[in-house]
Amino acid sequence: MAQQQPDTHAVVVQSTGTSDKSESILYKNSYTYQELDEVSNLIANGLKVHGISKGTRTVLMVKPGLDFFALVFALFKLEAVLVAVDPGMGIKNLGKCLAEAEPEAFIGISSAHIARLTLGWSKKTINKTVVVGNNPLLTRFITSLEKIKAKAKGKKFSLNNTPAEDMAAVLFTSGSTGIPKGVVYTHANFTAQHEALKKLYDIQPGERDLATFPLFALFAPALGMTSVIPKMDFTRPGQVDPKIIINAVNDYKCTTMFGSPALLNRVGKWGGANSSKLPTLKRVLSAGAPVSPSVLKRFKSLINNEVQIFTPYGATESLPVSSIGSDEILNETAVATIEGKGVCVGKAVSNLDIKIIKITDDIITNWNNDLELPVNQIGEICVKGPQVTQSYFNRDNATRLAKIQTDDGFYHRMGDIAYLDDDGRVWFCGRKSQRVITETETLYTICCEGIFNKHESVFRTALVGAKLKDKITPIICVELEPDQKSVNKNKLTEELLELGSHHSITKNIKHILFHSGFPVDIRHNAKIGREKLAIWAVGKLT
Repeated sequence: MAQQQPDTHAVVVQSTGTSDKSESILYKNSYTYQELDEVSNLIANGLKVHGISKGTRTVLMVKPGLDFFALVFALFKLEAVLVAVDPGMGIKNLGKCLAEAEPEAFIGISSAHIARLTLGWSKKTINKTVVVGNNPLLTRFITSLEKIKAKAKGKKFSLNNTPAEDMAAVLFTSGSTGIPKGVVYTHANFTAQHEALKKLYDIQPGERDLATFPLFALFAPALGMTSVIPKMDFTRPGQVDPKIIINAVNDYKCTTMFGSPALLNRVGKWGGANSSKLPTLKRVLSAGAPVSPSVLKRFKSLINNEVQIFTPYGATESLPVSSIGSDEILNETAVATIEGKGVCVGKAVSNLDIKIIKITDDIITNWNNDLELPVNQIGEICVKGPQVTQSYFNRDNATRLAKIQTDDGFYHRMGDIAYLDDDGRVWFCGRKSQRVITETETLYTICCEGIFNKHESVFRTALVGAKLKDKITPIICVELEPDQKSVNKNKLTEELLELGSHHSITKNIKHILFHSGFPVDIRHNAKIGREKLAIWAVGKLT
């Protein structure tokens, strides 16, 4: 891309706090493709001199911005292994994840190094460190990025022919249902993702992407787009300042935007109330959790009629798996969702094979055709394709639980429950670990919640299983719309139980609990922490 469009901006950090929208201000903090290529070459040479080379597992804890992009591509060029963790996953989980990753190098901002030194992160394995930013105290003991660059000035960088199956990165899952797992990515996995996204959404070089999720933002330069980094706290997308997001899209004339459901909800509400428009967008992508029809409808009011909000389905272990557009959801599938049929996440992407298998929590070593269920039967999603990752790092048992060997590869078990309809579309029903098994039936979260979510006072619901008197009891937890906090909860409880009584899957649910604000994942602020809610529910009912 640097050869094809050297003067196109690759990365731009949003300029805020000024009414001056001139090019010089808007692009004050930016790299063109040529600059990003040159700076990442410079850093790669410097890191090599510093002892970071092919195969070196390197933790990167740097905020999204110019240094973040340059460092990531420098590590890829070096064939080092990027270890990416979300700071928001919590200190305890961070320590465990870093211990598992056994990193040999650590590149981070001052606060990351202070935490590393104070908490003793991976002190037995880390032997190379680099500090990003100007901290005179730390740079006395830790080599600075500026010093790394200075060491490499004037040296030419030579790219190697990287084998496709070499390890490129260890990316951690969100940890919404347990301790985050390190997913091993090869260069082939990244290439397949890149090709799938390009084909799926017809992304063209020269487009501009508003990047509200750092790791997804890395695809933009690889696809020839300008990645625009907004001024936001990336660990709290659900609390973003809507005006900043809307200004970023319009100031930089963004054609693409990625946002979690929580971010779209917040921006859509504010934008609708303030008659905002986003006329340059050609597509919007949202992932991390199902996006409710009300959120889609609200955000659709900000964009041109022909523009769609796509909701790709996947996970850290495999992305994308499938995709569906807002037109199909709002005009067709949303009606089935509120009747308890699950959330349609579309058809499989062209290079992926999807199977639905019988639900079991046991290891399945080898593929057997008897595992596969016919259409319209609920089971676990299994996927096979070039973007599907092969293992977890230092988690052999988790790998065995998630992979099924075949004669020519393997299927990955997504840990999600779904079924395929007659048209080959995937209908997501919830996480396997969050299904509620009572004495008489098995209930799936997304299916049951869809029925209760249609009530106008409800923002979202969560099905949980609470152990009461040695029996698992299904409970619906309810988070109200912000303007409905003063609603008569006794009356609303009656209305919700009445709604549930008309459907076979919810007629046995007799408990409704109101919660002020559901626990959600750090990465997208959208995955509901049903495990935490189940504990809370038991406390409320005992």
